[in-house]
Amino acid sequence: MTKQVDSIPAPASSARGSLPPAAPDGYRRTTVVLAVVSVVLLGMNLRVAVASAAALFPALQELLGYGPLVASLLPTIPVLCFAFAGLATPRLMRLLGLEQSMVLSLVLLTAGLATRLAPATSMLLLGTIVAMSGLAVCNVAVPSFVRKYFPHRTAGITSLYSITMSAGAALASGISVPLALQLDSPLAALGVWAIPTLVALAAVLPLAIGSRREKTVGNAAAHVSPWPLLATRNGLLITGLFTLQALLVYSIVGWLPSILIDRGMDPTTAGLLLGALQLISIPATLVVMGLVAKGRLRAAFMIASGAALAGFVSLEVLPVSLALLPTVFLGIGFTMFPLVMLAISRSGESVEESSAMSSLAQSVGYVVAALGPFSLGLLFSLLGSWTVPLWLLVAAAILQVLLALWLSSGKGGRTSGRLEQVGAGAGE
Repeated sequence: MTKQVDSIPAPASSARGSLPPAAPDGYRRTTVVLAVVSVVLLGMNLRVAVASAAALFPALQELLGYGPLVASLLPTIPVLCFAFAGLATPRLMRLLGLEQSMVLSLVLLTAGLATRLAPATSMLLLGTIVAMSGLAVCNVAVPSFVRKYFPHRTAGITSLYSITMSAGAALASGISVPLALQLDSPLAALGVWAIPTLVALAAVLPLAIGSRREKTVGNAAAHVSPWPLLATRNGLLITGLFTLQALLVYSIVGWLPSILIDRGMDPTTAGLLLGALQLISIPATLVVMGLVAKGRLRAAFMIASGAALAGFVSLEVLPVSLALLPTVFLGIGFTMFPLVMLAISRSGESVEESSAMSSLAQSVGYVVAALGPFSLGLLFSLLGSWTVPLWLLVAAAILQVLLALWLSSGKGGRTSGRLEQVGAGAGE
């Protein structure tokens, strides 16, 4: 087992391995089209529920009257749900199946977003927990979904859903405040995002129904425990890097508008900058994944981690009038996510092993990452300033640079040599 997962080999299964051998060409084409559409729609929804709320936190607190503890909990709940619900996802996938688990996750996401329409702090918290639990299942399941339906196109499909994820988050961040003003309610501006989740559900549901008829090797494979992966080099490095990028991403997604508003920026502009950050990550993703396709894995990791570090430093030292510069750096830094997810989707030698790595990295990573948004909120409440919280993020960004350097290093024997296969297959 250790030998299989202590590297990131190119997937061994064929591109049609997830379909019944006797499936007609029409069925295959329809399945591939539905899978691509599902990836796009899932990507659109993976950060919308989080990004749509960030710029509305001040308005929500004013409307509902909750205190600093709830204010610190709200951006922390998604990360905690990603940790604990994500840990249960492999078991859920064994009980229900991959596609059926994704259907359940989208039902939970839709129900949770709709619950947040109720004008009560308790409903806001409950709806956030339910919605984020649904997102947690999607987060863990998507790399396995990519591995199953696109085993020789993992880099391209990972780029696709990363780009659509950024586009959805940018849209939600940019229009959440104007939408709340138009609807005369920040709660209504949160609940409206249940609509695109229903569209994603409509795309995944036929795949879930069709998969019931499939009898594949992957469905019969034995359970793979994620915990032994912590004894492997890649298990440790991927989990550590995922942890740091999640801590940095969700800290900045949760608090960037509040940081800028506290320094004198109006809420609409602050929300637009968060949206711009997400948009910047789209061309940046194309650039770093293009480097991976050319075998320049280390360059891709260094650009992503270095830009994140520059973003947090400049956010602290530059005046709010120059906030666009750290926004650009942080948007480039967000490309660490598709790089780590690509490593996860290519880990092991089966869908089950990829799922185990995804569960390990995301469950452990999000537990630790939850300290970021929560601690930042409490520190700001205690100190009345974002200076100390931001310097702590700078320290985390420095550690991310070091881990990225190590993971993409040519040192370490056969493990790092196998890691280069991520780049070798990236352009397929």
